[in-house]
Amino acid sequence: MFPCDSRIPNAANYPFCSTALPIKDRVNDLIGRLSLEEKIQQLVSKAVGVPRLGIPGYEWWSEALHGVSNVGPGTQFEGSVPAATSFPQVILTAASFNISLWEAIGQAISTEARAMYNTGLAGLTYWSPNVNIFRDPRWGRGQETPGEDPLLVSQYATTYVRGLQTTDSPDPNRLKVAACCKHYTAYDLDNWNGADRFHFDAQVTQQDLEDTYNPPFKNCVINGQAASVMCSYNKVNGVPTCADPKLLNGVIRGEWGLNGYIVSDCDSAEVMYNTQHWTSTPERAVADIMESGLDVNCGNFLGDHAEAAVKVGKLKEDFIDTALFNSFTVQMRLGLFDGNPAMQPYGNLGPQDVCSAQHQQLALEAARQGIVLLKNNNGALPLSPTQIRSLAVIGPNADVTKVMIGNYAGIPCRYTTPLEGLGKYTATIHKPGCENVACQSNSMLIPEASQAASQADATVIIVGADQTIEAEGLDRVSLLLPGQQEQLVLETAAAARGTVILVVMSGGPMDISFARDNQKICSILWVGYPGQAGGDALADIIFGQHNPGGRLPVTWYPQDFATKVPMTNMNMRPNPATGYPGRTYRFYTGESVYPFGYGLSYTTFSHSLVHAPELISLSLHQSLLKSCHGSNNSCTSVEVENTKCQGLLFDLHTDVHNTGSRDGDHVVLLFASPPAIHGTPQKRLMGFRKVHVGAGSTERVHFSMDVCKDLSIVDEIGVKKLLLGSHLLHVGHSKHALRVEIE
Repeated sequence: MFPCDSRIPNAANYPFCSTALPIKDRVNDLIGRLSLEEKIQQLVSKAVGVPRLGIPGYEWWSEALHGVSNVGPGTQFEGSVPAATSFPQVILTAASFNISLWEAIGQAISTEARAMYNTGLAGLTYWSPNVNIFRDPRWGRGQETPGEDPLLVSQYATTYVRGLQTTDSPDPNRLKVAACCKHYTAYDLDNWNGADRFHFDAQVTQQDLEDTYNPPFKNCVINGQAASVMCSYNKVNGVPTCADPKLLNGVIRGEWGLNGYIVSDCDSAEVMYNTQHWTSTPERAVADIMESGLDVNCGNFLGDHAEAAVKVGKLKEDFIDTALFNSFTVQMRLGLFDGNPAMQPYGNLGPQDVCSAQHQQLALEAARQGIVLLKNNNGALPLSPTQIRSLAVIGPNADVTKVMIGNYAGIPCRYTTPLEGLGKYTATIHKPGCENVACQSNSMLIPEASQAASQADATVIIVGADQTIEAEGLDRVSLLLPGQQEQLVLETAAAARGTVILVVMSGGPMDISFARDNQKICSILWVGYPGQAGGDALADIIFGQHNPGGRLPVTWYPQDFATKVPMTNMNMRPNPATGYPGRTYRFYTGESVYPFGYGLSYTTFSHSLVHAPELISLSLHQSLLKSCHGSNNSCTSVEVENTKCQGLLFDLHTDVHNTGSRDGDHVVLLFASPPAIHGTPQKRLMGFRKVHVGAGSTERVHFSMDVCKDLSIVDEIGVKKLLLGSHLLHVGHSKHALRVEIE
């Protein structure tokens, strides 16, 4: 039975069941019918039903990070729906740099979610995506994120959320499913060297908060119109995020205008009281949480203590009503109070729409587009299926299933392992070389792998990590391949008779400089955690059915970074006085194994700049020169709100030439190096486009840039400033100087 089902007595008489009324009126009517006790039981993730009103219980917690998942209790696989399409883990999907792909995946997942809801196996509120910045290469949950760059992560967040939420209805207030952007904010440490997410107090400058940690959430809410934001376990500058009125009511709901609900990470309300000892009583903790703007508690803490908080005068019932207004509004927008789902939009979706051939093909295409070619000496790849009559397939990740789907995954429609995928092209000889990715001592397995490589026409070595190495609650301490994997690679490569290809399957970056510099290892591919079709995608690339075009969404650091830089240092910018090298390609001053945005192809590309302005002149009234950084005669930056740059655009056109003999996808990355003031980045991503270019052909790529947004930065105290002077634009190897001046 569903709320407001026509079979429920008196349902037609309740105004909250009337779809003819505005949603806000329906919500207010519903809240007005609830007792205090009934209200409180709606504040928790496992909301209790109200039988007298015909309202069943509702489980808010479902997950859809890269496919409908049964990690949350709101979703089950059984009977007519035993599985759902498992797309690549987010870090690999992001490596495609393909906005239309991200939206298509969101649409496919929401279709499967609606189909499962119609069959009674799922809810419609999904606590995905994870849009935290992948700040440190050791973070176990970095695999869930779109990478290290604020623009890239923001674009992914916006596009994926639109894919999940957008309906076919002309009413923009309707939702297909409700997305949730998490974990707000400055959350990117789980468990490292005695520091854990339940106790960690992230010390973050206002500048870093505004230009690194918060932009993905801001874009998620403002541009993506996300229905929810989840606050994180950690403190930020001494205050738990779920009890910080500035971060919740002030920023999310106030500055960004969230039209939805704010939810806690699971049991973080209890963690705040029992672990962080934020308040002296649970009633005071409840008051802090709800007055700060939290609406739904994943867990039971509010359900256990909110009534007492009201009765002892710590919490006004009005705050409970406000929370319920926000959460019930989202449920109404989803149609959860519109009666039988079979009579609603998407009511025709069912088991036939889960694991459809179209969705499974999309999962394969997503893996193909994300895989990154890191090395390809002398055109060693692709292999010829007619010339390679035997292929040695070596390594602990050569014949894996669950490893390929990463974390927060459900039950996939099917698996194609790397061994199975490669076996579709040629005969294979499989030797694991290690019992598992930990790759501890086993005297026979490595020699067996080497022997197989010595007999085969070519060798593919598939190494890397899995959830025992990097996961939620488990950060890495090393960037090297685990255990004896490096020894396995080197000995196998040395013994190999033919071409040697190294494949790294991991969420986070690895220091594989030993392989990069080894001439016997001809090619290197990074495949992330490639999802249910990962084996087919890898084989299609190795044997040339698909030309790789993925780019790294994170910097690959050397092991030296892990030995010298603590994860607990949240500063993005380097500190020469202490030797701190900074983080991510925007600020990191050290050497990298592979840089952000790196990726090769089986063809070659060049760029030529067709059009870009050389000067942008802005009008600034004399009375506003006081907002300049510097003297009146040497103004270097001015507050954006004091300029007339709003709505001022400029265009940049570049031609991409495919100078090789193969068609290929190419990611055009537009960077800018701004004037060096206010701790500006060395360079930063301003835009990106993915284009398909035929062999010998040229495609023109257009960028339309916003002066206020794209040529400004955040200064030391978090104020947005337009930078005056020379901005150096980079597109591939092309560089163009753009000067910004004021009249």
